[in-house]
Amino acid sequence: MQGEKEKKRNFKYFVGIDVSKNELDYAVMSGKVLLFHHESKNEPKAIIEFIEKLRELPGFTFAKSMFCMENTGIYCNHLLQILKTKKAFIVVESPLQIKNSIGITRGKNDKDDAIRIATYAQTYSDELRPWIPKRTIVSDLHALATLRDRLLSVILVLRTPLKEQAFFLDRTRVKLYGKLSKNGIDAVKSDLKEVDRSIEQLINADEHLKKLNTIITSVPYVGAITAVRIIITTNEFKDINCPKKFACYAGVAPFKKESGLIIRKARVSHIANKKVKKLLHMCAINAVRFDSELRSYYEKKTVTEGKSKMLVINAVRNKLIARIFACVNQDRYFQKDYQGITHSSK
Repeated sequence: MQGEKEKKRNFKYFVGIDVSKNELDYAVMSGKVLLFHHESKNEPKAIIEFIEKLRELPGFTFAKSMFCMENTGIYCNHLLQILKTKKAFIVVESPLQIKNSIGITRGKNDKDDAIRIATYAQTYSDELRPWIPKRTIVSDLHALATLRDRLLSVILVLRTPLKEQAFFLDRTRVKLYGKLSKNGIDAVKSDLKEVDRSIEQLINADEHLKKLNTIITSVPYVGAITAVRIIITTNEFKDINCPKKFACYAGVAPFKKESGLIIRKARVSHIANKKVKKLLHMCAINAVRFDSELRSYYEKKTVTEGKSKMLVINAVRNKLIARIFACVNQDRYFQKDYQGITHSSK
């Protein structure tokens, strides 16, 4: 291989942090030795006080220290903002990733969790990637998308009982309950329209987001809501820029299960971002319904070859992901008969 080898990271201290809404538990390790455990409130003043405590350690510098925490959403914000100003090496990892890497554990408390996170950081220090903060505008986009999901769930909560009541109550009562719910549903729908308008304005206000959104939606049957969700979950394709990795993240990548002579059919994992998976599913359904090429592919696989319908729909989801990432990585809009750079087959 050509090029220089990647510089080995030589961290002296590993700080594992268990983050909750009100409290932070810190486990500070040097190698595999626990130096001390510290507990504080999840607020800026308390975090700064802990950092001053770290400075008392022999030879402590932020350049030689790794800070690792589980991704707990907004509860990490105070900690991340302060560590970012210190130019610390920060790792924000999936809780499931840490749990699965440690193996069988018994018992659970905040102190033990902090120690496990620090141990994980120490064990995999050469492999862990530093946290890349989202741009403020992407964080705002994420917040609006989350609010949109909540409004949709409110509409669903109001509508579902009305549909159920139609089967068991007389028409007069059903009509009355529907009338009483109408103003609430209409109000939430109005808020939903405002959120959609705000999302559109936010994207159009930023040239990079606008370009990404246009490229993604240039792929047939991939809509604006799906595009927004992909931009958010990939962090503008900075965290995930490989279609296979995104397919795995979205739960549409099939995996084989083999053990000795037992070989099972490849299946998708239940570990997935279900919101992204649902959106991709709707895109695939529309593609199969209205795209002549994909409809022919679907009919060939299901009718001629006897494949299960869901298996083929999942293949279409993967095709859509491949198209999206190809267009983004090549900085181009989708073209049906695009002839890109070809690679010789192995």
